[in-house]
Amino acid sequence: MPVELRKRKAPAPPPAPPAPKKQSKVAKTAAKVKEAVTETAKKAASTANGAATKAAEALPAAPAALTGKPAVGDVITLDGFGGEIETNDGTKTTLKALVDESKAGVVLFTYPKASTPGCTKQACLFRDKYTPLTASGLAIFGLSTDSPKANTTFKEKQKLPYPLLCDPSASLISAIGLKKAPKGTTRGVFVVDKSGKVLASEAGGPDGTVAVVEKIVQGLKKGDDAPAAAADEDGDAKMEDAKEDEEKKPADEPISEPVAASAVEAVTEEKPKPAAVETVPGTADKVDEPVVPSAVVAEEKKEEGVNGEGETKEEGEKKE
Repeated sequence: MPVELRKRKAPAPPPAPPAPKKQSKVAKTAAKVKEAVTETAKKAASTANGAATKAAEALPAAPAALTGKPAVGDVITLDGFGGEIETNDGTKTTLKALVDESKAGVVLFTYPKASTPGCTKQACLFRDKYTPLTASGLAIFGLSTDSPKANTTFKEKQKLPYPLLCDPSASLISAIGLKKAPKGTTRGVFVVDKSGKVLASEAGGPDGTVAVVEKIVQGLKKGDDAPAAAADEDGDAKMEDAKEDEEKKPADEPISEPVAASAVEAVTEEKPKPAAVETVPGTADKVDEPVVPSAVVAEEKKEEGVNGEGETKEEGEKKE
């Protein structure tokens, strides 16, 4: 007899969700206030982030010592830069002290180990060119992690004219970016001027490190000659201007020449001389009434027809 399977009853449908309750006026107002507060908070946060970004951009760049290897053109803070080091004769010093004692700046050439072939070649190249390299005022120092004893032996044997700096902890070597990981020193050169500006910072071989310093010295020499050349050019320009003014002066400002003596004499000769005046006896006190010469009076009477008695010609004829 076949087995009859019983059908299970279908599950009852889930109850319909309750109809949403109508929000009261108070609830609606509270929801609007909440949304407004949330929006205001978002805007405030956005404004704060923007202000923080602008403030970060406005801040000066961090010193090179804190951001890694200093690059050419960077200005480093010399105070505390590289920590304390020691010269081969046992004197404690710092990079700042070395720069302050120099005339134009400091040259640090790094070498891995004293008295090895490559380091000896590098040290001797700086020795042989010591005079021209220091002519501009730069002070030269060798820098390694060797002990004072090892560096003193190296200096005396090779007759080096400059001090060798000992940096066992590699604090200064690391600060100038020439430390080799995990332990060691990269051969290179680092040059800084009196203001802390980095003039050179690069790795290189013995010849390359010397060439870098030679190039810097040439640049410093040109900078020293520029003011003198400018002064010469300025002086030449002033002389040219003075010469042009001198050439223009006769045309613009005629110079009055003294009157010639001959011209004065000519004017004097042309001036008429006063007629001679005869003085009648007894009239010396009458200075203001000059006496006319008798010859002149007789001539005038003759022309007027007056005779010797003071009568005219017609009056004389009538009298006769």
